[in-house]
Amino acid sequence: MRAIVLVGGFGTRLRPLTYTCPKQMLPIVHRPMIEHVVGHLARHGVDDVVLSLGYRPDAFTAAYPEGRCAGATLHYAVEPEPLDTAGAIRFAALDAGIDERFLVVNGDVLTDLDIEALVAFHQKRGAEATIALHRVDDPSRYGVVPTDPDGRVLAFVEKPPRDEAPTDLINAGTYVLEPSVLERIPGGRRVSVERETFPALVAEGTLYALDGATYWIDTGTPCEYIQAQLDLVAGVRGEAVEGVHPTARVDADATVSRAVVGEGAVVAPGARVERSVLLPGAGVASGAVVEDSVVGPGAAVGAGARVVGGSVIGDDHVVEAGARLDGVRVPLEAADA
Repeated sequence: MRAIVLVGGFGTRLRPLTYTCPKQMLPIVHRPMIEHVVGHLARHGVDDVVLSLGYRPDAFTAAYPEGRCAGATLHYAVEPEPLDTAGAIRFAALDAGIDERFLVVNGDVLTDLDIEALVAFHQKRGAEATIALHRVDDPSRYGVVPTDPDGRVLAFVEKPPRDEAPTDLINAGTYVLEPSVLERIPGGRRVSVERETFPALVAEGTLYALDGATYWIDTGTPCEYIQAQLDLVAGVRGEAVEGVHPTARVDADATVSRAVVGEGAVVAPGARVERSVLLPGAGVASGAVVEDSVVGPGAAVGAGARVVGGSVIGDDHVVEAGARLDGVRVPLEAADA
C-alpha cells in the first residue's frame, strides 16, 4: 500500500516556530517530526509515501533531495493553493497516480498504531473508508466518531462541546481509503474530509472505524509538542532516548530535568531547564529558568530571566536578562511580515 501524509498546513498553533519552518520539519528529539511519521509507516511495510505539501514545500525537498526519508521513497505533491483535507488528499492521489487502496495520515500525529490490524479490519468489513480512533478525556478539539457494535460509523461530529459529545472516541488521523472515495471529492475548490466526505460516507453506511487502543498524540500545540518529546525521553514509547544532544553543552552547575536540549544548545552555570525543549543553537544564560516552554533555534534566554507556562520563543529571539515571560509567544509576527 501507498500512503499520503498531509503536511500542507500553516502550523498556526505552534507559531512563532512555524514562521520559518513547516511544523513537520520541527525536531522531535533531534530528528524532524516527518521522519518519525514516515518511519512508523515504513516499519509497517508502507515504503512508498506521498507528501501532500502546501506551506513552505522547499523545506522538505531541500531536506530530502533524493526523495528518501526514514526508509521510504517520497513523492512530492505540492498544492497550487490550499485545498483543505479532502481536497489535499484528492490532489495528492491524482498527482501520484494512486488508483488502489491507500492510507492517509496526518503529519503532525505521532502514534504506535498497528496499521496492519487497521487494514485487516477495513478489508473484513468491506468498508469504503476506515478511520482509526483514539479515546481522549476532552473530545471537544477533535472529530468525534460514534459507531455501532460492528464498527460502522453512525455520525461524524466535528469538535462538539465537551458536554454534548456522543462518545470520547475521536478521529485519530489515520485512514484506509478505497480509490472510490476520490470520486466523491469535487475538484477545483476546498473540501473538508471531516465536514463533507466522511458525513457523506456515513449517510451511505460505508464508513467504519476502529479504536487503535495505542499511544497517540497530536503534536500541534506547544504543550503537546513538548509532551511528545518527553514521552520519548521517559521511555513511554519503548526504550528511552537521550534528551541532550551530544553536541549540546550543559554546565555541571546547571539543572536539566525531563527536557530536550538540541544540537549545539548551551545551558550555562546556575540555569535550570525543566519539562522544556531547547531547539538547536538555543542558549540559556546563568541563573535563567525555562519551564514547560520551547526556546527556538538560535534564541537566547538572558541571565536571570524566567520563561515559563507554555511560552514559545521564536528563532534567534533574545529574551532580555531578568525578563519574566509566562505563557508568552515572541515574536508575535514573522520577521518578514
